[in-house]
Amino acid sequence: QEHLSLANFEYKDARNYLSFLYSKNLKRTSVSRKISTLRSFYEYWMVQDESVINPFIQLVHPKKEQYLPHFFYEEEMEALFKTVEQDLKKGLRDRVILELLYATGIRVSELVNIKEQDLDMNLPGVKVLGKGGKERFIPFGEFCKQSIEHYLETFRPKKSTEHDYLLVNMNGAPITERGVRYVLNDVVKRTAGVTDIHPHKLRHTFATHMLNQGADLRTVQSLLGHVNLSTTGRYTHVTNEQLKKVYLNAHPRAKKEN
Repeated sequence: QEHLSLANFEYKDARNYLSFLYSKNLKRTSVSRKISTLRSFYEYWMVQDESVINPFIQLVHPKKEQYLPHFFYEEEMEALFKTVEQDLKKGLRDRVILELLYATGIRVSELVNIKEQDLDMNLPGVKVLGKGGKERFIPFGEFCKQSIEHYLETFRPKKSTEHDYLLVNMNGAPITERGVRYVLNDVVKRTAGVTDIHPHKLRHTFATHMLNQGADLRTVQSLLGHVNLSTTGRYTHVTNEQLKKVYLNAHPRAKKEN
């Protein structure tokens, strides 16, 4: 490689340097960070010396790598629910945590702040306070409703009457985000075939399953509390099972007539 002083660095040299970074098989985020650092350095130098030209100013930033959100398949979710049911001590509470996260796609920060008066068991659904203090209502189904009702009738009253937060720890205090993560990790350890879990993975799962079953993007955007539709668009990937289902229903020669 030819050694150049920073003062003699030109636009073509900046492009060559960018090509060199790509040849090292670096991640796009690493390349972008290096280019940003050099661009900022030259901007600072230009303030000190007006004769300096920033060779990186016109260099196009490499696009960030787009990662598909990880999600659970339906059979994996069923396995998680079966594991929770086997815990006689705290299974009722843990099932409500799992049901609400999967049935509504809410964030863990929204989950731990749910109070009993936020529930509407007639519709049924729950009111949550999202990012930016924006309130939204998310419906949920019968499985979730029954789990909450059973929990409120049996587990919840025994733990605390000093506050009205829905979810509590074993001491009766409102459960924390860390507490929810601990619960989920404990469930995974006892579930065969499931290796990792975090609250946001359940949010990804909710969105993926909704879209795969025909929900429109705008509705899912509203349920998730996303400001931009492009954020929700990350979930429009489809599973192999869904691809096969669509193919079999749509292609004229997909199914053999009897």
